[in-house]
Amino acid sequence: MDDITRRRPRARREPQPRRRSWCCSFSVPPTSPEHLRVSQPKPLQKFETLSKSGNSFPNSPQSARSGLGLVGRIDPRRILSPGRVSPIDSDPSGDLVHDILVDPSPVRDTGVRSASFRAPLENFRAPPEGSASPGSCNVVKESENGAGVFDVRLNLKGKHGGSLVLELNSEVLSANSSVFADLISDYRKGCSGPAAKLCRIEVPEVEHLGVFRETIELMFEEDITKRLLKAGVYRSIDILEVSAGIMFTKGVLSCLKYLEAVPWSEEEEEKLRSVFARFKFDGATTKDILARLYPLDSGDSQGNLARQLVWSITTCVDTNARNELKLLVKGLLCKSSVYEKDHSDINKEDLYGVCQSCLGSLVTLFEEATNCCERLAKKEMDKPLIERISRQVDNINWLLDILVDRQIAEDFVEMWASQGELLRMHENTSPMVRYELSRVSAILFIAVGTRKMHCRTEARLGLLQVWFGPMLLDFGWLQRCKKGLDMKALEEAMGQALLTLPLKHQYMLFMEWFRCFSKHGTECPNLSKAFQIWWRRSFLRGSESHAIESR
Repeated sequence: MDDITRRRPRARREPQPRRRSWCCSFSVPPTSPEHLRVSQPKPLQKFETLSKSGNSFPNSPQSARSGLGLVGRIDPRRILSPGRVSPIDSDPSGDLVHDILVDPSPVRDTGVRSASFRAPLENFRAPPEGSASPGSCNVVKESENGAGVFDVRLNLKGKHGGSLVLELNSEVLSANSSVFADLISDYRKGCSGPAAKLCRIEVPEVEHLGVFRETIELMFEEDITKRLLKAGVYRSIDILEVSAGIMFTKGVLSCLKYLEAVPWSEEEEEKLRSVFARFKFDGATTKDILARLYPLDSGDSQGNLARQLVWSITTCVDTNARNELKLLVKGLLCKSSVYEKDHSDINKEDLYGVCQSCLGSLVTLFEEATNCCERLAKKEMDKPLIERISRQVDNINWLLDILVDRQIAEDFVEMWASQGELLRMHENTSPMVRYELSRVSAILFIAVGTRKMHCRTEARLGLLQVWFGPMLLDFGWLQRCKKGLDMKALEEAMGQALLTLPLKHQYMLFMEWFRCFSKHGTECPNLSKAFQIWWRRSFLRGSESHAIESR
């Protein structure tokens, strides 16, 4: 007990704070000659602003408004590289690659990335030792003949944030770009003494910093085409745009030579068109690319070419090839095509000319089927008659789909209704052959009944009076040999087409259907719904008819 009372309560020791290690990211920079110099910055020299209204850099919207060549104030302080943990030499002349230059404001983590680039030293003569003045903040290394090596500091400001500092040689930059040559010349005229040795140029609002840097790097490359092969077509077009903006002639020629020799995607082609629309290039160097972008020879117009394609498809013998080509050309000529800009590719007369040719061939084949004509082409003799008739009907229906899509099929309704010779031969031909004619009538009935085609009352009446009866006879064969035809849609469209006629003509055609349906049943189309509507409209008057139809 005495031992317990003798013990005094001891104060709990607080754990000593661990000494923070020096790592690549720290809140308080360690003491170094670098940061001693930062704590007491020397007064900065004011630089004048160069503005050249005639020169502009691509990917920089501000250049279009005020020109470029702005020489900004660049603070000598540097941000340490994330991987740099060794002590920093106090002599900046010993550092071969300068880090990123920033404003003297406190550093904030804005998420904006910055980088720096120095031209390769192997392109220049090595500077003599001891030529740099120790303690100088901005040192320009000079060669034996006094020419500057890294005497241009190009500061690029990204449009969406970020910055890029390029340390370059004025001779190489001036020799490759007339824009930079003028900027450097004007800067040195406005400065004198030591300030003229290091030329500072700032380019604001650059759209793509990486593309601008790659373009400048190409000035120091001996084989530019090899670099473009690695970059690819899309990147090469970006480099072409920048090269044209800074008047980098060697880069422009190399890009054009590379782009002319490789295939393009549609996206790359559109991008290249936009570049050619904004920049003017030498005609001798761009004629091969322009020949791929624009049709220089206008002798064979698009309309003539489309007409030739349509003619070729209708005379194609191979079934698989013909079906593939039909899908291809219809996709190019239809109204909803992504390639369709206007209707100048093929006119109405050309399409109807092909339709007349197909109808003439169809008449000839039906004459053969009824033993009325013996003159046939030798190469057609080996093909079955049914196959040749079916091929011509497929051609007519394909042309009719294009006419309906372009809303110019009204004249074909009258053309088909006037085929009295085909109607006469339909009565004397085998059902397994004559039903092919009803396939054409079915396309027209569906177009009228579904409101895809609008034509005059006389045209609709002539079509139904001539081909409604043959359709009733051939409906059974159409059910067995549909060939892509939707029979339910056909039945619905036939009834709707009949209801577009005057009531007295509806009476004649509906009674013809009623007699045929009562005799042949399902071998005829089922028009019961349309028949009920006709009955109500014809014999139920006033509010009673309206009440029934509104159910």
